[in-house]
Amino acid sequence: MLYLELFIPAQILDLMERLESRGFEAWTVGGCVRDQLLGLPPHDWDLCTSATPEEIAQVFEGFPLIRAGEKHGTIAVITHKQPVEITTFRTEGGYGDHRRPDWVHFETNLREDLARRDFTINAMAYSPLRGLADPFGGQADLADRILRAVGQPEKRFREDGLRILRGVRFTARFQLTPEAETCAAMSTLAPTLAALARERVCRALRVSARRPGRGFRDLCPGHSGRDSRPDSYPGLPATQSAPHL
Repeated sequence: MLYLELFIPAQILDLMERLESRGFEAWTVGGCVRDQLLGLPPHDWDLCTSATPEEIAQVFEGFPLIRAGEKHGTIAVITHKQPVEITTFRTEGGYGDHRRPDWVHFETNLREDLARRDFTINAMAYSPLRGLADPFGGQADLADRILRAVGQPEKRFREDGLRILRGVRFTARFQLTPEAETCAAMSTLAPTLAALARERVCRALRVSARRPGRGFRDLCPGHSGRDSRPDSYPGLPATQSAPHL
């Protein structure tokens, strides 16, 4: 565990302290940690915890709660008129619909939770009490401007094909270079984007289109055929396709 100090807004720190005071670990996790390490202001704050969803609800009794994601371990707590998602440490699997896990298992170990995430740069967590948890080398990858999948890249992208577009977006936004196995898996599995719901792909492409950077073929120059171009597949709008990503 690496100790360093990252700023946490008072309203987020309050949520974390409420969990910790009841004996549960509480960490900021994912994009907010990544952005802070890059010197960028986080747009959202997500927390993960050793508390189960039922225990989260008990800790925040009296707060407005959004419990739509409770089955998968997530409860959103409304604080200062903003929802903050708090998710139980978990492992997951199945992904029969290539979107959501078929099953989740709640854990008490943070590392198990970070191991299910898409890229090393998003598989970091921070606690003011414990420092930075970075079991997969996300901080080093950020410093080296590398995009690397957590674990086996093909497995990550088969779970949810939209992670391919997320990878392109991160690469463009942060000027990263996919490492070889990650890049090859993104290219090989690009055709699976055609099976995803049109709305999900279009939404991801709209977000990506606002981020200037390299296109998919530029990221993986060794894979320049149709199979490496998300815009080549049915249901993807040509006007918001890969050259904008």
